[in-house]
Amino acid sequence: MIFEAKTLEEAYQKATKHYNKSISELDIKIIQSPSKGLFGFFSKNAIIEIEDQIEEKEVVLSIDKVVEILKKDVNDLFELSCFNIDEIDVRVYNEDTIMFEITGDDSALLIGKEGYRYNALSTLLFNWVFQKYGYKTRLEISSFLSSQEEMMREYLEPTIEEIRKKGRCKTKPFDGILVHIAVEILRKEFPNKYVAIKKHKDGSQYIIVNEFLSKNG
Repeated sequence: MIFEAKTLEEAYQKATKHYNKSISELDIKIIQSPSKGLFGFFSKNAIIEIEDQIEEKEVVLSIDKVVEILKKDVNDLFELSCFNIDEIDVRVYNEDTIMFEITGDDSALLIGKEGYRYNALSTLLFNWVFQKYGYKTRLEISSFLSSQEEMMREYLEPTIEEIRKKGRCKTKPFDGILVHIAVEILRKEFPNKYVAIKKHKDGSQYIIVNEFLSKNG
């Protein structure tokens, strides 16, 4: 099957969405690389081809079974690393979320400066688990996530008061995992309001809170 988009990344996304598989599970052939052309003319889209694959019927696994599989897989993976960490605890967090908790002498090294390693690892885990099994993930490393959530709750107190008074707000930009923590807190605080992550033109992310639009106008 052929997929075409402005960039290779967008073409890959179309393919992974269509087949419900990760990039590594697809046999991808690049037919045409994207090009901006000259002065806006003769630009080319990215074109990729996915070799025909026999679609296997997905077997829906219980979250407990998925946890059992992931615990073995993720610990086998980290055995190959140079980090001195304890056995990774994988458990059910709620009905649609799986918790990964990493502790040990070198666990803090997996957080990185300003949490950049944490953000990367959290994203990789989510993409892997959600694409393959359909569950969301939550990553805790040496209480990093808990401390970030506590800090964000305190920071959002004035914002929450503003929403209660005005009914809406637009936050300042947040980095990495912080925007996802903030949106979860605000959604729990205001379950009957529209709470969503938006992007500025420069790629920075912020949150808006507003009333749901009425179908009648």
